Amino acid sequence: MLDEVILASRNAGKIKEFKILLRDLVKRLTSLCDLDSVSDIIENGNSYSENALKKARSICILTNKIALADDSGLEVEALDGKPGIFSSRYAGDRASDEENIEKLLSELVNKRNRKARFVCSVALVFPDGREVIAEGKCEGLILAEPRGVSGFGFDPVFFLSNLNKTMAELTLSEKNEISHRAHAVRELKKLLRK
Repeated sequence: MLDEVILASRNAGKIKEFKILLRDLVKRLTSLCDLDSVSDIIENGNSYSENALKKARSICILTNKIALADDSGLEVEALDGKPGIFSSRYAGDRASDEENIEKLLSELVNKRNRKARFVCSVALVFPDGREVIAEGKCEGLILAEPRGVSGFGFDPVFFLSNLNKTMAELTLSEKNEISHRAHAVRELKKLLRK
């Protein structure tokens, strides 16, 4: 069990999910919301893992504490894997979730292939230099219009056929069983046990 880990995020939805996903691994999870002096870290890597590592390394160096970061994205087959690592800023740097969804749906008009996946890379960086990276995925389809009020990002249009619900229609505990983030954290825990 780790005493304290700093999560390199200010995203309230993400923080809530990680607190539950890591409750058997971390005694105290602190986020960037608790650290006033830390500015946002620019995600300019070429992959989810590069972005996650950059954020975790930066926070670890700044605080001299164990840091955890993730980078996640939506990959849509009909759009050649877009929005990918640009998911959170798909409609622009300050775009809202609704604006990102609107742009995505406008690009999928008249496209028959609605297959998509959420991908998440998590990076855990220790002050002694150890680094652990894990990845998780969740397969689904993109609906023509949003459904549900839970979650964040593209959750309202990401449909899970086996559950007949969007990510935004799941409870937090349901989402934490099947999401890309949940799969990445499970993989991270396996790697840490080794």
